[in-house]
Amino acid sequence: MAVAASQGKALPKLMVWLILFVSATYVVYTLKLVSSSHSACDEDMFVNPHKSVHLVEPLNDTVSSFESAASTALHQLDKLEEESDKTGLEHIVFGIAASAKLWNKRKEYIKLWWKPEKKMRGIVWLDSPVKTYKNESDKLPQLRISGDTSRFAYKNKQGHRSAIRISRIVSETLRMGELENVRWFVMGDDDTVFVTDNLVRILNKYDHNQYYYIGSLSESHLQNIYFSYGMAYGGGGFAISYPLAKALEKIQDRCIQRYPGLYGSDDRMQACMAELGVPLTKELGFHQCSVEKGGSGVWLYDVYGNLFGLLAAHPVTPLVTLHHLDVVEPIFPNVTRVQALQRLKIPMELDSRVLCSNRFATTRKTAKMESNRNRTVSEYTRHRVPHPLCKWKMADPTQIDRVEVFKKPDPQLWDRVSKILTHLTVLHIVSKTLSA
Repeated sequence: MAVAASQGKALPKLMVWLILFVSATYVVYTLKLVSSSHSACDEDMFVNPHKSVHLVEPLNDTVSSFESAASTALHQLDKLEEESDKTGLEHIVFGIAASAKLWNKRKEYIKLWWKPEKKMRGIVWLDSPVKTYKNESDKLPQLRISGDTSRFAYKNKQGHRSAIRISRIVSETLRMGELENVRWFVMGDDDTVFVTDNLVRILNKYDHNQYYYIGSLSESHLQNIYFSYGMAYGGGGFAISYPLAKALEKIQDRCIQRYPGLYGSDDRMQACMAELGVPLTKELGFHQCSVEKGGSGVWLYDVYGNLFGLLAAHPVTPLVTLHHLDVVEPIFPNVTRVQALQRLKIPMELDSRVLCSNRFATTRKTAKMESNRNRTVSEYTRHRVPHPLCKWKMADPTQIDRVEVFKKPDPQLWDRVSKILTHLTVLHIVSKTLSA
């Protein structure tokens, strides 16, 4: 809100300066014209009455200077308007699904990414009251208790009726009112870790005035077969534009009543989106990494054990979320899960654009910014664990113990990548068309 207000005040100031500049230019030009005319009359006019006074070149020079300065000012004005229209964290409201039973443990995950200094807004929706501490009030979103859902039928024998409560979080948040300048509602669980800068980058690709339901699938083919390939998995997080959230709130309770046999909150949300005619917009940076109980009573894992393979082969897109980190190994060895994520925060804050390309393959010793050279420096040491014997047809990489990575920040990285991928797709379609 403060950012939007300051940007709003900057526009009138820039217009005032532009008007003052034009006025000053006009005054200077007028004085120069008068002075030139007076001088010409005194010195030459009566000596040589046929000699004309040439004012065209000074006039052209002055006009040219004025046009250049005005063009620069207008360009700055356009740039400021464009910047002011970009989505920021202040335009997002987070809805976090949480359980009182697990709150003391899971709140540590939220503390890792919640940024009260950035004026972030959000609510943690719990199933029952929890003990709160004064020293945590500025480290977490506000806490609320979800509304009663006993009037809604739930008939899935494999699931839990808390799915109804969780599916209504966006609507409950919207009904609170007093939410100004909101463009997006973003859902996640209490063990979802958001890379908020990358989330903002993703949302800026889309028009928040239109209906958008943005998220991603499970990393598991079995999960997607069992549930859906057209559903945003809630633990991985998903985003709903404000107009769509308003439309959802109007029909959601009736919609939920029509699907008592569905398993979770994710598929209930997808069912309501289908009724509104809004398909899933897939963004592969949202990661479910979850575990669910299938229809046969078998626990279905999206990802389990070591996340190295997933993160090393990450799609060409910014990393937005990680989820259910309780059921996977810490992303750095020899530390707890929370400690590993705290270590990840360092490169996340330095340059979150390339977070996934760091590969997480080793123990990160240091990560810092060299301001004098405008580059980040990361140092890694190899985490030695037993591996099967491999006969290399090259120099044995297992002899490498330490790696240093130097990188200059690149704000336009993903814009260029997106354009390259678009061109490659067009070339592929053209080649297939020609070969056919």
